[in-house]
Amino acid sequence: MIAWTPQQVAEAAGAELLAADPSALPAGGPTHAVIGSADVTPGALFAGLPGANVDGGRFSADALTRGAWGALARPEHLEALVASGGVPAGAVLLATTDPLLALQRLATAWRRALGATVIGVTGSTGKTTTKELVAAMGRTVAPTHATAANFNTEIGLPLTILGAPADTKLLVLEMGMRGAGQIAELCEIAEPDVGIVVNVGPAHLELMGSIEAIAREKGSLLDHLPPGGTAIAPADEPLLAGHRREGVHWVTFGPAGDVPVEAVPPALGLAARPAHVQLDAAAALAAVRAAGIEPVGPLEALPGAGRGAVHEGVAGSTVIDDCYNANPMSMRAALTELSQREATRRVAVLGDMLELGDQSALLHADLGDQATEAGVGLLVTVGPRAAAAATTFSGGEVLGFDTASQAAEALPSLVEDGDAVLVKGSRGVGLEVVVAALTNEREMA
Repeated sequence: MIAWTPQQVAEAAGAELLAADPSALPAGGPTHAVIGSADVTPGALFAGLPGANVDGGRFSADALTRGAWGALARPEHLEALVASGGVPAGAVLLATTDPLLALQRLATAWRRALGATVIGVTGSTGKTTTKELVAAMGRTVAPTHATAANFNTEIGLPLTILGAPADTKLLVLEMGMRGAGQIAELCEIAEPDVGIVVNVGPAHLELMGSIEAIAREKGSLLDHLPPGGTAIAPADEPLLAGHRREGVHWVTFGPAGDVPVEAVPPALGLAARPAHVQLDAAAALAAVRAAGIEPVGPLEALPGAGRGAVHEGVAGSTVIDDCYNANPMSMRAALTELSQREATRRVAVLGDMLELGDQSALLHADLGDQATEAGVGLLVTVGPRAAAAATTFSGGEVLGFDTASQAAEALPSLVEDGDAVLVKGSRGVGLEVVVAALTNEREMA
């Protein structure tokens, strides 16, 4: 947005430009947007969003003092700032009764100005890995900007778009789901050209009530594609079949799909990755090809921390750090990968899976059977829900802990040379401390 004038930014956001001295305004626009005053760097637009307890607009003065290009907040905060004489010279004040809506409108305007191909990615599991793969493939050929960390909400997504440089040709946006209508809202902001639904599984059952409702919500991404857009879906997912539309290209991936795993070029360097990552790579390949990109390799290192990265562990063990999140589908995939790993003993440290509703006990009990089938010799459960896995496990020893910190204290002395240790659970369990303990990096905890 740096080429835009403050007037253009205000118009795009639907906000009022407050300027006691218009001649003092900067010639250009902001470089990106932030919602925390502590995150301000020169060139940032600070968006003071109202929260449940605190209105972020109260921190506009602090943001401007830190060098923000300007502040977007409710009128009462900015008018008070002007009255106090505390506005730094050249700072831009954008007043609006709905700062979040204004931030989203600004993001949509910048998305359109970029002219980039926008790829939206959602799914019950693997969407972050798929997003990273799409971005990595895109970067081998074209300027690419993608969602960082878990900025996949109605706040994080517009921040991602507004951080895209002007030369961006491929914009890759992860779309999370926290309830009905969430994906549609994100699509209205991002206006995707290509949509990937990685899979449909029982994550968020507590919120959505049924697998069919989850499929409808995920499939909403495909419903919002424009004529000429491309919908990418698993070849073996009948729950998405109803989202086919005239004028939208339909591409399937996976076994018997239009883009099977075997189609992923060996030069990308993914042949040694777990089977579920290779399946995600097939979806990513379909997406970049829909954007007119043929990737070259090798790709940058994947995946990121907490997403299946492998580390040397204590006592000669190998630690698989997959603790970023978990649901029944990703748990099964991780245990399958563990079963294929050469090891003296396979150890599974499994934490609670959250947001599973009435089926939680049954789905956690299933983990015990899956761990048995995977050849696990030591099952470690962390949390009250995961404890149900012990009731069906028959593969060897079982240990149970109430908290991740308790497990972190005990496990380093229990692992042995040649062990392959999988650490996986929902984000809220905090299994990072277990990974840190098992890799001799307790200071990370």
